[in-house]
Amino acid sequence: MSYLAVKHAHMLFVMISITLFMLRAWLAVPSPARIQNKVLKIVPHINDTLLLLCGIWLAIHIHQTPFGNSPWLTAKVIGLVLYILVGTIAIKRGKTQGQRLAAALAAVGLFAYIFGVAISKSPLSWLAL
Repeated sequence: MSYLAVKHAHMLFVMISITLFMLRAWLAVPSPARIQNKVLKIVPHINDTLLLLCGIWLAIHIHQTPFGNSPWLTAKVIGLVLYILVGTIAIKRGKTQGQRLAAALAAVGLFAYIFGVAISKSPLSWLAL
């Protein structure tokens, strides 16, 4: 498979991922019980698995490793872990509507940071452009 095809697939999965997250957060902030739909529970995991597999393939293909020779990729991985943790608070672990809303906004901010790192190839994200 060509590098360009995998890169474009990765970008598509990124857009699907944030769209599904924002939809789920929009439903979950008022009441987490609103996202009991099976499709909304399963599809994001399938998409995010494909996203991660494409990301790993790309990193291998360009000979970059997080926590090694690539500070920008390290920043993306750390940002991704934080995005996942904060996202779980927004979608299901937040006890109050306020906590879920704050976590959802933080998750979108983390997504923007990760996206900026990917564009700039710098841990400074948008500040490096």
